[in-house]
Amino acid sequence: MALLLLALCVPACREGVKPDSGRQVAPAGLVWRTVGSWSGHGNGQTGSFSVETGALRIRWEARAANPGDSSSFKMWLHSAISGRPLQVVVDHKGPGHDVAYIEDDPRVSYFLVESGTLDWSVTLEEAAPAMGR
Repeated sequence: MALLLLALCVPACREGVKPDSGRQVAPAGLVWRTVGSWSGHGNGQTGSFSVETGALRIRWEARAANPGDSSSFKMWLHSAISGRPLQVVVDHKGPGHDVAYIEDDPRVSYFLVESGTLDWSVTLEEAAPAMGR
């Protein structure tokens, strides 16, 4: 069932939602469920989180603590079981914000952040079936 949901969701999630739209309802009767939110300064690591469908949306922002700061913001998805890096989620030069869509196998994971001297915040959402439809 989870594989069927993922197969239907991932292409639809990419097609129907513009990165800066802020739209909360995913296409095809799916909704975005918040998995977690984290923030920090400089390099850091989030707590572990578990995802069920593997269809993920990451809203991120990196802010300069000092004017003219051009530190890079890079974020990796890691397996919480083995610790190995799974994929680069964001690789951005300087302050900025965006929405990234990724897919991964259902598992327990965490994010590793490298951001120099930037302040950062990340919200992770997962596509899930809408209830009551």
